[in-house]
Amino acid sequence: MPKIHTFDAVIVGAGGAGLMAALYASRSANVAVLSKLYPTRSHTGAAQGGIGAALANMEEDSWEWHSYDTVKGSDYLADQDAVDVLTKEAINTVVELEHMGLPFDRFPNGKISQRRFGGHTNKDTGKPVMRACHAADRTGHMILQTLYQQCIKNEVNFFDEFHVVDLIRVDDTVRGVVAIEIATGEFHIFHSKAVMFATGGWGRVWEVTSNAHSLTGDGPAIALRRGIPLQDMEFFQFHPTGIYKLGILITEGVRGEGGVLINSEGERFMAKEEYAPNIKDLASRDVVSRAIYLEVKAGRGINGQKYVHLDVTPETVNHYYELDGEDRRIDREYIEAKLPDIADFTRTYLGVDPVKEPMPVQPTAHYGMGGIPTDVNGRVLLDAQKTVLPGFYAAGEVACVSVHGANRLGTNSLTDLVVFGKLAGVDMAEYCQNAELLPLPDGAADEVMAEFERIRNNTGGVKAHEVRRKMQESMTENVSVFRTKETMDKAIADLKELREAYQKVSIEDKGKVFNSDLLEAWELGCLLDTAEVTAVSGLARPESRGAHARDDYTERDDENWLKHTLYHKEGDGYRLDYKEVTLGRYEPKPRVY
Repeated sequence: MPKIHTFDAVIVGAGGAGLMAALYASRSANVAVLSKLYPTRSHTGAAQGGIGAALANMEEDSWEWHSYDTVKGSDYLADQDAVDVLTKEAINTVVELEHMGLPFDRFPNGKISQRRFGGHTNKDTGKPVMRACHAADRTGHMILQTLYQQCIKNEVNFFDEFHVVDLIRVDDTVRGVVAIEIATGEFHIFHSKAVMFATGGWGRVWEVTSNAHSLTGDGPAIALRRGIPLQDMEFFQFHPTGIYKLGILITEGVRGEGGVLINSEGERFMAKEEYAPNIKDLASRDVVSRAIYLEVKAGRGINGQKYVHLDVTPETVNHYYELDGEDRRIDREYIEAKLPDIADFTRTYLGVDPVKEPMPVQPTAHYGMGGIPTDVNGRVLLDAQKTVLPGFYAAGEVACVSVHGANRLGTNSLTDLVVFGKLAGVDMAEYCQNAELLPLPDGAADEVMAEFERIRNNTGGVKAHEVRRKMQESMTENVSVFRTKETMDKAIADLKELREAYQKVSIEDKGKVFNSDLLEAWELGCLLDTAEVTAVSGLARPESRGAHARDDYTERDDENWLKHTLYHKEGDGYRLDYKEVTLGRYEPKPRVY
């Protein structure tokens, strides 16, 4: 029998959103945080370039401009009321992080340093604006460390290396979660009034990704299996500058500090009329990713390969600053101070010194704009009418508020984590004060325990890593930077075959202690679920919008498709539904960079 633990609130995931929620909820509720990793190894720590907030520390800026850029970057699919909450709250939340001890870089005047970032502009002039608050190029790492220390101070209960594998839902209530203690293989039930998912993304669906090995879509897959729809899953962002073949991210901050993208002919191609002649290398990520793809497709990849160069060498950067009419000089010391981790990454993984030579980059699967639908307080929504599932919350990349719409603006992921993590934590605490602890149903963990035993004892002979590789190859080939009906049909057919093969997956390690073989086989099921939702949702949307770019429907269709996708699992099939986008000050118009 599983061991039972009882808390007011259980938070699944110890990244920025989970820790921020835990910090606020713990002020009046007994909170447990469960994570399959040690908290400071959560993927928030990989975020490099900055957190967006219109502090206006060196030049004019406003939260309204930040909202406009977010909505424009989203290709007008973001809900504008939620975007306003994000950009207003960002300012005070960043200052609050500073007061918690986060060591932001400073301007000479002592204020928090800010740098330019893709898609962040002065609305009046259209020129790039300094809005990304940063701690060198390890901003996410600093946020994670700061919040973890605050949670320890606040006596939050941590269950590290507890892998959550099911949500206990009874009708329109949640009663807790089921988890495996990785060290022992034993099942545990965490009984609670409220549950929050902050489990991150599902980038491991693709072959080349910036995502850690742990980002396997557990949260959305569990929610889907428990009758909760997933929203806008067709929109998955490909970051334009991943290290060639490895996918490890090279922050947009490199371009914010003046780095430029160069093709095989030595052209700064983002300045071309067909790409972004005004904002150039600092256009939104979907625009830059497609530009790189098209340059490579046209035969202008470096040495005929599938990559271009990102050049931040002082000679090149200063040359282009002069062309842009700016009197700003950078040197080796400047790069080493502003981008220390990036310099270390490229030297370690590529043998390339970015101060002396350009870096080979290609688009890499990076961030899911979709996920579990929520309101701005993190409350999970069950349908197009926005019916709340009481006691269930989600925040961070696993959630879809929706502030990112069809394409997330750089730096807004960290802003999303801390703003909506905080609001969810506050709402959870209030909910727990007024809710009663409902009893656990009989056999609350039986279903998921039976699934693990099925995997453990399966003799089908199929290896999980082979199924995973074929899934990643198909999704990379067919549901990537560009898609068509033909390619997505192919992906869906491949996934059907792979799902059948998954039922025959067998593992070699039959033990319980630290059985990563078993856990990775279970995670593969989550990846297959999220891959299928992504492909099916994309096939049903015959337009190009943000990160969803179709060669067979190249135009955005606001008349028919300015709406959110909701994917419901029904038995062995599915049902698609749609809900309206919340508009506001900014009416949809063509994006011009």
